[in-house]
Amino acid sequence: MISIIHKECQGLPYLELIEEDKKDQSLPLIVFYHGWTGRKENNLTQGYEIAKKGFRVVMPDALFHGERADGPAENHQLQFWQIIEKSIEEFPKFVKLYADQGLIDGDNVAVGGLSMGGITVCALFTVYPWIKNAVCLEGTPNPVAFAKILVDNLPGIEDVPQEYIHEQLAGLNQIDMSLNREKIAGRPLHFWHGTADDMVPYNLTKKFFDEIQGKDFAKNVTMTTTPGAGHKVSFETTVEMADKFAEYFAK
Repeated sequence: MISIIHKECQGLPYLELIEEDKKDQSLPLIVFYHGWTGRKENNLTQGYEIAKKGFRVVMPDALFHGERADGPAENHQLQFWQIIEKSIEEFPKFVKLYADQGLIDGDNVAVGGLSMGGITVCALFTVYPWIKNAVCLEGTPNPVAFAKILVDNLPGIEDVPQEYIHEQLAGLNQIDMSLNREKIAGRPLHFWHGTADDMVPYNLTKKFFDEIQGKDFAKNVTMTTTPGAGHKVSFETTVEMADKFAEYFAK
């Protein structure tokens, strides 16, 4: 039986999903991130399927989302990248919490996420070389290019001071996997994207994947494309993600 436990880490609310009889065991830790305007509870299916494989799953609420909401998430569109950067900053706190209790199997830590959470995954994988593997669902490894698309299409953007926009986007180069691709460093990484995604462009992910083919640092990077699929993760894709984590940690 999978237990779903509400917890806090230094005031940060999250859910832990784990097989009941493995609560006190040292296991690989997988941190999973939800999407824009979502919350940790939205992705219980993803967390459940990963936990079924024998892993400990941690699912936090992102800044301005879920229990951390400050009005509708849509009110924070201009702070989209601040939200992701905050998740990057907070990620080691969750890892330390479980490492200090001896509940992580060695240094086996991985990340997964969808949409905004998938973008977070690529950024985390770029920033933290000790993350063992990752799965990005309908996210993008190219936040700089995606940010330009978002800014160009944001209603009322012409009324926003350019200085504020530049401030929000200033740190993206450092977390952009497409600009720091060697940092993949041979680690297993899987992408899934639907060709009809109208929220996070498929072509950015596919272009990046094609460009790194044959590179030694990308020898363990894979991608699944679903023709005609939009911005929605199917159950089949969720199962594939869980299978990927099981495959990675079996090696």
